[in-house]
Amino acid sequence: MLAGLLLVYVGVQALWPLARLFATGFSADDDGQILGVMRDVLSSRSTLRALENTIAASSASVLISVLMGVVLAVLIGCLDLRNRAAMTFMVLSPLLIPSQIMALAWIQMAGYLPLGGGNPIYSGSGIALLMGIEHMPLVYIAARAAIMAIPADLIEAARLSGATRPRILRRIVFPLILPAIAAGGALSFAAAIGNFGVPALLGIPGRFPMLTTLIYQRLNGFGPSVIGQVAVLALLLVALSAVAFGLRQLAMRRAVPVPSGQPFPRMAIGQARPWIEIAIWAVLFVTMILPCMALLATALSPALGVALRPSNATLAPILETLANPAIQRAIMNSLALASVTAILSAIVAILFAWLTVVARNPVARRLDPFADIAFIVPGTVLALAMILVFLPPLPLLNQSLYGTAGILLVAYLARFLPLVLRPVTAAATADDPSLDEAAQVFGAGLWARIGRIFTPRMMPAAIAGAVLVVMTAINELTLSSLLWSSGNETLGVMIFSMQYEGNSTGAAALSVIALGLMLVLALLADRICRRTPHILPWR
Repeated sequence: MLAGLLLVYVGVQALWPLARLFATGFSADDDGQILGVMRDVLSSRSTLRALENTIAASSASVLISVLMGVVLAVLIGCLDLRNRAAMTFMVLSPLLIPSQIMALAWIQMAGYLPLGGGNPIYSGSGIALLMGIEHMPLVYIAARAAIMAIPADLIEAARLSGATRPRILRRIVFPLILPAIAAGGALSFAAAIGNFGVPALLGIPGRFPMLTTLIYQRLNGFGPSVIGQVAVLALLLVALSAVAFGLRQLAMRRAVPVPSGQPFPRMAIGQARPWIEIAIWAVLFVTMILPCMALLATALSPALGVALRPSNATLAPILETLANPAIQRAIMNSLALASVTAILSAIVAILFAWLTVVARNPVARRLDPFADIAFIVPGTVLALAMILVFLPPLPLLNQSLYGTAGILLVAYLARFLPLVLRPVTAAATADDPSLDEAAQVFGAGLWARIGRIFTPRMMPAAIAGAVLVVMTAINELTLSSLLWSSGNETLGVMIFSMQYEGNSTGAAALSVIALGLMLVLALLADRICRRTPHILPWR
């Protein structure tokens, strides 16, 4: 019965909506011609332009992500540098900063630079640059994990053979981590084609349409009447994502197996260490810290366009933003949605992991890969699928979820379940299965074994995953931009709307508030996960 309930849970939230979306994309047109809607959309000039821009900007962003991610992973992972934990946290900070806030920060930073002829960030190159920086951590994590897996014996053997450090990096390290680099690049491409915040804030004003922004503009302008057309656009995103994940699987299959042993030994670099550290911190300062400082400067300025000085710095914009009833409502909505999503996802993840790992239930084990589908597909695709399924009145209830907070909650639950499920499943796999068997021998029932034995041991991983859900969901934009309604605004939607309407100071002030909240949550997650550091990427 428990496995059946989980099947319904995943099916209703992810499998059924996505299947409905695919069916709509392949439907006939008004004249009854098979695949007529798809043919009309694919032959449209706006579709071809958006598709071309999406592929071009995403491919360029991958080059930036791979270059930055690999260089930083090799330097931080291979060399004997100081403050590596702080460096790693800064490298991974784009994972914690929502894309719309990152785009807004770079817009403000570019505004302070003496650039003639308009802001160059509003272009395809600007979009590629920001998406490259935002998705660079995906390459960094993959490359550094591959480096850490290289046993010390290989490096020591090369040293004894007289190999220099550059030769060791060129002949041993790079060939072994190349498949991981390719896999990380494929993941960054998949993330780029589904990115909405950066293309929306930079591409719409810069008239550089991409598939995600074209879907948003079509639905925002014509409503559900064009759901069939945007479903075809969503299928294009799914096809591009499938190509990216196929390339990732191909790259992982080409990984060279290495024997286990002592972890990779960091190389001492002597007098060059301070200069390498300065270079790394300079790159991190320009790409991560300086944009946030520009955002803070805008939020503290007395008015838009007035240069910030110590004499005129004021908290008035931030206080006025907090006093706005709509902002207060958006913050409370985001906190409520993120908290409920985190709690329910943690409960489902514990039950799912018990069925999969401990009970080895065949239904749950077959269902486990499908739990990631809603997280893998672009958020715009999932939002469209939710509209298709929950726009009509629900059976028995005779009420539609569209236009309510309920559709946002369902979408969040489907999207963010893997953030809790994967850490809990990993912890359950590493746990001792004999504990459950012993409890069963002594007559403990199902719920006693789950509640009194399994759950307490999984609680650190579940809490850490729940905190990650809150950190991700509280500033979510891609789903919310298509599913929000009056009275159900979220924090991400308000930041996007304020910037879109020209209220840059208010958007910057709200972004600073959101970043402060994210920092508090990151510190909380770091404190919770001191005993289980593998759960957090920066640890």
